[in-house]
Amino acid sequence: MTRTITPQARRGGLRTLVLLLLAVTGALLAGAGPASAHAALTGSDPAQGVVVKQAPSQVALTFSEKVAMNDDSLRVLDPKGKPVQTGKPANLSGTTYAVRLKDGLAKGTYTVTYQVVSADSHPVSGAYTFSIGAPSLTVVSGTGPAAGGGVVGGLYAFGRYASYAGFIVLAGGAAFVLACWQRGAGVRALQRLVVGGWLTLTAATLWLLLLRGAYTTSGKVADIFDLGLLGQVLQTKTGAALVSRLLLLAAAALFIAVLFGAYTKREEGEDKRDLTFGLAVGGVVVAAGLATSWAMAEHASVGLQPAIAMPVDVVHLLAVAAWLGGLTALLVALYRAPAETPVEAAAVRRFSRVAFGSVIALVATGTYQAWRQLGSWTAFTDTRYGQLLLVKIALVALLVGVASVSRRWTGRLAGGAGTVAVSAENPERERVASGAAKQSGKGRTSGDPRRAEQLARQRAAMDAARQKRLRDGDPNRFGLRRSVLAEAGVAVVLLAVTTWLTQTEPGRTELDAKAASSSSSGTATAPSNGALTLDMPFDTGGTDGKGVVSIDLDPARVGGNEMHVYVQRPNGRAFDIPEVKVSFTLEAKKIGPLPVTPDHITTGHWSASGVQIPLAGDWKIAVTVRTSDIDQATVSKNAQIG
Repeated sequence: MTRTITPQARRGGLRTLVLLLLAVTGALLAGAGPASAHAALTGSDPAQGVVVKQAPSQVALTFSEKVAMNDDSLRVLDPKGKPVQTGKPANLSGTTYAVRLKDGLAKGTYTVTYQVVSADSHPVSGAYTFSIGAPSLTVVSGTGPAAGGGVVGGLYAFGRYASYAGFIVLAGGAAFVLACWQRGAGVRALQRLVVGGWLTLTAATLWLLLLRGAYTTSGKVADIFDLGLLGQVLQTKTGAALVSRLLLLAAAALFIAVLFGAYTKREEGEDKRDLTFGLAVGGVVVAAGLATSWAMAEHASVGLQPAIAMPVDVVHLLAVAAWLGGLTALLVALYRAPAETPVEAAAVRRFSRVAFGSVIALVATGTYQAWRQLGSWTAFTDTRYGQLLLVKIALVALLVGVASVSRRWTGRLAGGAGTVAVSAENPERERVASGAAKQSGKGRTSGDPRRAEQLARQRAAMDAARQKRLRDGDPNRFGLRRSVLAEAGVAVVLLAVTTWLTQTEPGRTELDAKAASSSSSGTATAPSNGALTLDMPFDTGGTDGKGVVSIDLDPARVGGNEMHVYVQRPNGRAFDIPEVKVSFTLEAKKIGPLPVTPDHITTGHWSASGVQIPLAGDWKIAVTVRTSDIDQATVSKNAQIG
């Protein structure tokens, strides 16, 4: 019994493909809110919620990493909502930034608002209050300006994901042609696919460049076309990355012109092999440069080991493009390649090898990124990031399974398991009828060359249609189409999960927060002389990660305090660690955490002066110790202060 492949069935397959792509686009955009930034406010002077006796001369903020500021990034508002800062924010040292205040400030509650851009390109905003003399009512809402949200945030997110999609199609489609199916350079559908990827990436890059100023400042749609903001963007790291991407896209346009122009006209031989090698080298260089434009401005450029993380991120992006972009090109070739140049089984086998290598690269680079973001095995199950990562791993396993089915169909296709007719008609009878029609046509048009030319075109179209029906009727090719379509479906769901991961708080950070809020080993009370000492053992799990951290707080009362932090090995010997952070939280009054970053004094000794305790009560004192780039722990105790 023969299989009948009708035009309606083929259109149904294309409709399925289109609906799948639309569904994935919706899934991507549904999760396209502003990504959680890495920069966080770790300290301030005056601290949050404190009451100072005299008006300070400046307000200083300390962040977890370097940030970018403009003239309005740091504002201080009096109880009536009027700004009282003077001049521009200045970088005092490292990650600490300050703005000077006017003289003669009245008593009352003041609001500090900040809106900055972290080193990984994401906007960060927030606000807190402090009081001079005594607290008072204030007309300020207490919340900072929205950064990276609203309509502008949604438009910027759309541009980001469109740029990723364009890069995948551009780089992956071109790689499929050069590495897997060189005859495909002359197929119009593949040409349109790769050119479409270039146009999408170019338009999205220009779109991001235009939106960037409003996205990181006011968030207003009206500011999208502010040329002054655009000029500021061009001076930032992200602006430089976007401009570099546009320059590389100009080189990519030349690459496309040669690939789909001179390359298709070159006859097989040594010259064409040399041109193939040149295009391959040039294509890899341009694609790597485009991938670097993301790595140099986003998450890979900050945090742990950026010198390693950035090249790893480039390899990861290239592997994604070769895999998903090549899969898209294969789908187009299977559904849209003309009958006279169908995609061969050998090309599918070559792509299978490329995809396998890409998956290995993705597993290797993804493992490194998972270690960088999780830091422990328990984070797989105890954090949202880890749970999503487990879903991603399961999808990769499913994709490998579906790909094995595609490889079996490819083997059958290569073995010529049989090509069936597309209808119950006898092919021999069809050829006889076609021959009779040709003879009849010759008799009728022997004196009319125009009519003969028209009939020749009709016969060519009929022959092409017949070849396409025969090709599409091959059950092995039909099975390959369906399995590749299933691969694409799993792959785009995998891409959606990966997108969600980029917007989820890293497991390492989430576990630290849980530890700080849950680990408590009793309440200490200050002795009669007013000084308070707390000893807390810690274990970061790494090499040389065990010890005891001691906190001395003097006089342990409301107002300013002197704090000393000592770190010792289990044998009592002092030793240095890369980082110590302390925070104070009064849970009964919902105050805090108030962060304090002490200064390193000598081996195993850190100190901070002017530590403000605004109210008396049972305070939880949490200490985060980091003993290496990846090993850290948070321990805490409660203490009655004041």
